[in-house]
Parts: sequence; structure tokens; C-alpha cells
Amino acid sequence: MAGRRKVLAAGCLFLLILAAYLPVFRAGFVWDDDSWVWANPHVRGERPILRVWHTDEAPGQNYPLTSTFFWAQARLWGFGPFGYHLLNVLLHSADAALLWLVLRRLKLRGAWLAAAFFGLHPINVESVAWVTEAKNVLSAFFLLLSLLAFLRWAEGGRRGWYPASLALYLLALSAKTFVAVFPFALFVLRWYRGERLGRRTVAAVSPFLLLSLIAGAYTWRLEVVHVGARGEAWALSFAERLLVAGRAFWFYLAQIVFPARLSFVYPRWEISTGAASAWLFPGLAAALFALLWLLRRARRGPLAAAALYAVLLAPSLGFVSFFAQIYSFVADHYAYLASAAPLAAAPWLVRGLPARFARPAGAALLA
Repeated sequence: MAGRRKVLAAGCLFLLILAAYLPVFRAGFVWDDDSWVWANPHVRGERPILRVWHTDEAPGQNYPLTSTFFWAQARLWGFGPFGYHLLNVLLHSADAALLWLVLRRLKLRGAWLAAAFFGLHPINVESVAWVTEAKNVLSAFFLLLSLLAFLRWAEGGRRGWYPASLALYLLALSAKTFVAVFPFALFVLRWYRGERLGRRTVAAVSPFLLLSLIAGAYTWRLEVVHVGARGEAWALSFAERLLVAGRAFWFYLAQIVFPARLSFVYPRWEISTGAASAWLFPGLAAALFALLWLLRRARRGPLAAAALYAVLLAPSLGFVSFFAQIYSFVADHYAYLASAAPLAAAPWLVRGLPARFARPAGAALLA
């Protein structure tokens, strides 16, 4: 694709997303936007912003790049919500454009359409319209840049692409450590591209994995000690966590396929390991992966998409405690990155339909 056509395609993507998110510019601050933005002493300048990079003083899990991002905005336009919403929308648009470039590099057909689905899908509204969730759109921005650099290096590009990918990944972790599953996504993508998962792959991914382990351990400590994710509400057995994970897996997939009754806070489920019906969710998930594994020789794509969806969703599936579980086991913004995997398969499904159904189906998905 010529450079001019790329710019035109990216511009169309930006305009579509901007038009869809016009209502957000009338919105204000909600929930914990106070502790992250307008009442945050580091953002307000009452404490040095550099302290968030080497202390635990920042709110919640302490994502220093996100706090610095808010600090910079406060210097530009104060504490009116418009500018914060504008940057979230622009970052989300950039994320969609970067996803398009990643999918093109992976040689997926319908890459632009998949990126449009991601940019316009209702499940991602919470991540974009909630100022605090700049954590999501900012970390995804640097993560997708890191992935693009890694793919350039893996395809025989200049050696400098590899350290650039590693540096960008560190920035992504600094914005939100939810992206710490990235090394496992790299393993899936290398397998999807037909590469052997041997020593060379392990050596290439190991530095990313080390950064993930450090960031994950730090975040877990903050969740338990600093935020307070401990006590009876979080004291789940492994069997109970497995039930939560199984139901959450299908919950998000259902929200992606049929985004109805989206909510800011979903009711917290009752967990009963003795109920046979409760085991249906993890059982069906296991059956799905078993079936896709058996079909992998004919087509790797479906298994890779399902694996990426599960990997990117893993931090929110309930195997590790986090504070928000006291309210609900699920939230739309947890699926921000994970939604990209099934949405990338949507154009392939539409193209597989007869011609008289393909156009209406594509229009319905965008609607």
C-alpha cells in the first residue's frame, strides 16, 4: 500500500472514531478520577511528580507514566475534563491505527476493518470515556509500538528494533502493568507465524519476561499492601478462582459478540463449587481449546486468536486478587486489549459469508 493510501486509511479511521466519541466531550470526571487527577497532589504540583517514579505515594497501583501524563495535561489546560477526554480519544484512535499496522504486518486480511471494529466497539467505551483509564489507552499505545518494533526485528530488520521494542515495552508497563502478559503473546504470535519455539525464541522473549515478572511482583505487592486487596472478600480457593475465570472468559466474549446491557459496574457473582452448572463455563473453555488444537494443522488462526484473547485477558480472570473484585469480578475496561483478538477474526467471518450477506453483516458490526 502506497504511503498516501496509508495516510488516507489512517485518517478515515481517526475521523470515524472521533465522530463516534463526540458525546464524551460533554462528560466530566467520575469515580476515582479525583484521586488520579484533580485531587492528586503529584498532579496538582503539591508534591514533586518525580516521586511517583521511585516511591509508593501515588494512588492505587502507582503507574508513574500515567501520573506523569496527567501532570503534563494539568500544566497545559488545568483541571477541566475536556482536554483529558480529548487525549483519551486521540490515543484510542492511535491504538486502532497501530493495531491496523500490526495486523497488516501479520498479513491478516481485512486488517483495516478489524481495526475499525476495535476502535468503534462499545466494550471499549469505558476505557476511552473514563479519564482514569488513560492507563489503558496509554499502555496499549506503547505496547503496540513495541510489538511493531519487535516484528520488524524478527523479520530481519535492523538490530536497533529489538532494544527499541524493549524500551517501548518498559514504557507500556510504566503506564499500566496489566500488559505484563505481553511475552506470552509474543510466543503465540511466533507460533502463529510458523516459527519454532526453540532457544532463539526463548532468548528473544526472556528480557521481556523478566520485566514482566518484576512489574507483576511490584503490582501484586501494591494491590495487597498499598491498595488493600486482602481479607475475606479476596480469600478464594483455586477451584473458586477457576469458576470465576471460566465465566469471565465467556462473559467478555459474549459482550464482544453481542454488546448489550453494558454497565459501569456489573453485579458480583455468587460462586458455588458444588453447583454442577457452574463448571460448565471452564469446561466449555477447555473444550474450545481442545477442538482448536485438533484443527491447528488445517488452520492456525482460530487457535492463535483464542490463545491471544485468553492471554491478554489473563490478569483480570481472577487467578490473582485485585481490589476491584470487592465490587465485581468483571469490568469492560479489562477487555480493552483482549477484545482485539476476536475482533481481528470478524472480517474473516464476514468474508466467509455469501456476497449478499457479507455487506449487511459488515455494516451491522460497524453499527
